[in-house]
Amino acid sequence: MSDQGGSCRSRSGERIELTHLFSVIMPMHASPLFRRKPRVNLIRLVLFLFVQSLLAPSGYADNFALPEIGDPSGNLLSHSGEVRLGKAFMRSVRSSQPVNSDPLLNDYIQSLGDRLAKNSDNPGRVFHFFLLDDAQVNAFAGPGGYIGVNTGLVTTTESESELASVLSHEIAHITQNHLVRTFDALQRLSLPAAAIALTALLIGAATKQADAGLAIATGVQAGMAQSQINFTRAHEEEADSLGIQILAKAGFDPQAMPTFFDRMGQATRLYSSGELPEFLRTHPVTSNRIADARGRAGDYPYRQSPDSLEYHLVRSALKYTQFNSSREAVTYFRENLINNRYRSEEGTRYGYTLALIADRQFKEARKQLDLLLRKRPEQIAYIDAEALLLEKTGKRREAQQVIQDALELYPGNLVLSMRNAILLLDIGSAQQALTLLETQLQGRPEDERLYHLAARAAGDAGKTSLAHQYMAEYYYYSGELESAVRQLQIALQDNSIDYYRSARLTARLRMLEDESNELKRRNE
Repeated sequence: MSDQGGSCRSRSGERIELTHLFSVIMPMHASPLFRRKPRVNLIRLVLFLFVQSLLAPSGYADNFALPEIGDPSGNLLSHSGEVRLGKAFMRSVRSSQPVNSDPLLNDYIQSLGDRLAKNSDNPGRVFHFFLLDDAQVNAFAGPGGYIGVNTGLVTTTESESELASVLSHEIAHITQNHLVRTFDALQRLSLPAAAIALTALLIGAATKQADAGLAIATGVQAGMAQSQINFTRAHEEEADSLGIQILAKAGFDPQAMPTFFDRMGQATRLYSSGELPEFLRTHPVTSNRIADARGRAGDYPYRQSPDSLEYHLVRSALKYTQFNSSREAVTYFRENLINNRYRSEEGTRYGYTLALIADRQFKEARKQLDLLLRKRPEQIAYIDAEALLLEKTGKRREAQQVIQDALELYPGNLVLSMRNAILLLDIGSAQQALTLLETQLQGRPEDERLYHLAARAAGDAGKTSLAHQYMAEYYYYSGELESAVRQLQIALQDNSIDYYRSARLTARLRMLEDESNELKRRNE
């Protein structure tokens, strides 16, 4: 966060100049920009706020009050209300959970989710799919069409149809309004408090990371809330049934759902009741449920659904990050290639290439990457890996040219555009990078990754107040309200900004201050 016009403080408190704010940004597959760690203090705040909100007078109202949810008359949260809650929920997730922001990986999970959603009973609904850097097997459906998937679930699946079966199940929870029908306690919460309460409860942060004393103090109330939000058996059955239907209509193997559940059921035996992965807590797998799912899947004709190359590339890209060291990842992929232990030779070679680059074995990485590029020179993942390799070997201008050429084939592609912006900044073309990022922001006005890079670009281009403005938006969409407020306050100290921009910034500042003050009041 910034404490004066030309400098900032990192989250650890270290003072850094704004123009070098992003000097630590690494390529996308390894960068701190694309990895975030959960913070215990925030989770403690989540629990405290939630319990306080449950004890607050029911008539309490403010500017962020939600419409009633699940009341006896059957009224549900309005569409606009759910959209607002969903956005607030996502900001809370980003602030407390290790959201994976790699555009290549998230582009795949969004594309897969969109394919399934178009075959649901509400094909026009907007869904947002995202990844969490967590080795635990879990997925969850939040308000506003937000569906989170742990990277551990992706690497645990053995086929793309299995991964699609989990997404289709979560899509069904949303299209059938299971969340808003179940969690009627939300009607007593303000928008910010409801969002962070949902984050703690849906993702399981409350049971994983709260300390023992806090767990004892809040156990009864949190347990009551958890019982309200857990999907009922009827909801789970409905989500299974509709999920299988979505799978079949989208061209995937409908038997993948009972197959995946069966494997999860077998894994259940390896855990004690208190150690079950969150997915098995919120989606209990029983023999009856597996049999029911298998019976429903049997109503559809058998369909062999080959995995896409993208599935194997993403799975390998995630797999290599799960090792303790790049050397271990290199050994794993190399031995799998030598012994033909893989479902996709190409996907395994891609993972091997990324591991080699991370381990700075650049000569062998070049050899492996050339094999991939000769086979599919147009594959975005391989182009991105080539730029990464060139960048790591000090050839930033060559890397930028590779990406620039690729953008002529894929104009506006987010993966290539973000890589291009980073490389342009590295070679000193800050204004060009800023123009590129602002173009991307027109179509993605809530993408915190773009604001993060745009802040650096503006700072490097000498536009200090604009840099603070973009940092404010980065902090806001990352769920750090106080830091966002401070950045806007600093931006407004610039006397050179015109009246209209000053008015827009002032209005934005007031909105953020109101939201921040509401959370503070809940904590009093």
